[in-house]
Amino acid sequence: MAYIAGLVIVGFFFLALHYFTELTRHQKTMVTAVVLIIVLGAVTFNAYSNAQRDKMLNVVLKFNQNKTVQCNGVDVNNSNYTISIGTYTFIGKENTPNYAQMISAASCE
Repeated sequence: MAYIAGLVIVGFFFLALHYFTELTRHQKTMVTAVVLIIVLGAVTFNAYSNAQRDKMLNVVLKFNQNKTVQCNGVDVNNSNYTISIGTYTFIGKENTPNYAQMISAASCE
């Protein structure tokens, strides 16, 4: 729905340029194209961010379900690591070979 609203805003922007400015047709087209590219860039970035967040949350969910996840070639599980929910970082537990090792959940698969 937000994407449609963004396109409607670009449309209104184009109409405002068309009726209320003394720019040439070429200048109006260029301004509209630049604004449209900015809006499409924001939409693309938003989609990418959502995909990355969903991937990270799926890793955290697997970890919380006592499954092993791979992070940069390291097996991460509940017996060797705890998770810091604020930063979504796996921290090696005391008395394990991975003690104090920190791994970001974003680097996991």
